[in-house]
Amino acid sequence: MFWRLFRFFLFQAVGAALGYGLWPWELALSGALIGSIAAGAVWALIDLRRGSGLLQWLRQGPPAQLPELPGLWGEVGTRTRTLLKERDLQLARSEARLAEFLAAIQTSPNGVVLLDAQGRIEWCNRTAAEHFGFDPQRDLGQHVGNLLRDPAFTAYQASHDYSHAIVIPGPRSTVSRPVRLSVDLHAYGDGRRLLLSRDVTALEQAEAMRRDFVANVSHEIRTPLTVLGGFVETLQTLPLKPQEQQRYLALMAQQAQRMHLLVSDLLTLSRLEGSPPPPLEEWHPVQDLMDECEREARALSELVAVPAHLIQFSCDAATELAGASSELLSAMSNLVSNAVRYTPGGGRIDVVWSSLPEGQAEFSVQDTGPGIAPEHLPRLTERFYRVDRSRARETGGTGLGLAIVKHVAQRHGAELKIESTPGQGSRFTIRFPAVRLRQIAI
Repeated sequence: MFWRLFRFFLFQAVGAALGYGLWPWELALSGALIGSIAAGAVWALIDLRRGSGLLQWLRQGPPAQLPELPGLWGEVGTRTRTLLKERDLQLARSEARLAEFLAAIQTSPNGVVLLDAQGRIEWCNRTAAEHFGFDPQRDLGQHVGNLLRDPAFTAYQASHDYSHAIVIPGPRSTVSRPVRLSVDLHAYGDGRRLLLSRDVTALEQAEAMRRDFVANVSHEIRTPLTVLGGFVETLQTLPLKPQEQQRYLALMAQQAQRMHLLVSDLLTLSRLEGSPPPPLEEWHPVQDLMDECEREARALSELVAVPAHLIQFSCDAATELAGASSELLSAMSNLVSNAVRYTPGGGRIDVVWSSLPEGQAEFSVQDTGPGIAPEHLPRLTERFYRVDRSRARETGGTGLGLAIVKHVAQRHGAELKIESTPGQGSRFTIRFPAVRLRQIAI
């Protein structure tokens, strides 16, 4: 600033000197004054021209080349360019951080929607778009209430009480495939709100299954306990003949055996769910497993069927199966015993081990029983699910057999397939992967 003032006054001094020397003696002072004013005007014009050049550069923006300006305007231009470069660098860093932040939110398993003060959508991630059926591009600026018309959400949004989340059905929810969403609003900024969503379908289904499981176990155990208690009270209070006592004791033993089977199946399920996967190094001959199943099936058939069933076992190849022999035998015998229990006397049961292309193999049980209606097939492997509860009581089933079969199949990388036609019979198949099979050299 000092040199700028110095040059200004130097300019005026030179102008005054020139005016003093060019004018006559009697007008020398007037000439000096006019020369000083003229020099100041010239200096101001030159300075204004330099300032205009800097202003034009600023108007054109940072990409334009900074003009060569001496003095104060040159320093202002240089410092301005430095500040603009720092601003651009800071802006680029902020945009990069914002992009990383948005990319992280995009990968979130929860839905995220940013709403302005009027409830319009400013941004949403892909998960939220899937949850609510939004289009991330087309629906920007749309009022969320126009797109999400659930009455519970409308009331929740209007209440301004966001201390708790609500659960609503998803837009794509159907009776056969329900979708349940937990929705939570949070206020932030100047009237803006953050909408979070989470798919809780699996959690609600698990909770429902847990409640059903507890209720079913309680019911299944309470029934034989009630019978046992009644018989014990009868034996204690009534004078019974020896034949009557034997009859009551036999019925008590039957109920005790039923409870024993139920507890045993429950422990088996618990062990299957909590133990590590079965090994691939332990190999068991399939024929040995088939022979054990056949012995159990024929013994059971003699007890529950008159006349006895026509039971046929066949194995098309000498094969070994990798896994836990107790689990494999449990799954196979469950399928065979179910066929024996539910097939009327004199019916046919075919148990077949057959090789498939690409090294796979399957264990199938085909019966000529009453068959199962199509609406029951998807739920057969649920715990305690029964098509006919009265029939299950007669046959002594616990309602856990097919659940055990499903778990064993999953643990061995196998697939359980169920086919049935009412009035014609059923076919249950476990298909094993090639990795758990090998041929036995004979």
